[in-house]
Amino acid sequence: MNITDQLLAALLVYGLPVLFGIILICSIGIPFPVSLMLVAAGSFIEQGEMKLWQVIAAASVAAVLGDQIGYGLARWGGRRLIKRISRKIGAADKIKEAEAFTKRWSGAGIFLSRWLVTPLGPWVNVTSGIAAYPWRRFLLWDALGQVLWVALYVILGYIFSNRVQAIVEILGNLAWVVVGLVVTVILGRKLVPMFARKT
Repeated sequence: MNITDQLLAALLVYGLPVLFGIILICSIGIPFPVSLMLVAAGSFIEQGEMKLWQVIAAASVAAVLGDQIGYGLARWGGRRLIKRISRKIGAADKIKEAEAFTKRWSGAGIFLSRWLVTPLGPWVNVTSGIAAYPWRRFLLWDALGQVLWVALYVILGYIFSNRVQAIVEILGNLAWVVVGLVVTVILGRKLVPMFARKT
């Protein structure tokens, strides 16, 4: 059994505590197949193994808590610590992308990185902390985005209970397309004025 199969088996056997732990860890920045867990939880709800409101509440709290930990580490731990950690886990490029995204989109960027551009989510937490983005505003945008993300993925799992893996693949591919478009727009806005000045 690979790690994904083990996590799915643990989710089925132990339910909410496993879901909470996986989402918390993933929101801090450790890569886990968290989208699959939410879609699978939706499928388990449809099969009567879990309850909808409990899954949405537990997953939302875990996601917001994990984000706050990432934000807090960056804000009070400082840029040097974050750079050291990101180098060790091979995420230096993600930090740069997230910094550009955060500067460009501010509160809307925090909200969008929760549910639409999810691969950047943990890194936007870090860059928001480094930039000392106001914590109350961060918490507001974070909570709104995470509840939407959790509800969206769980409901998709509920509706497409017999096609969990296909849904996760489609959502994952879509998220990376959106990330590519966002990075292209940000780079375009920086490069076009440079070339305009040279001509």
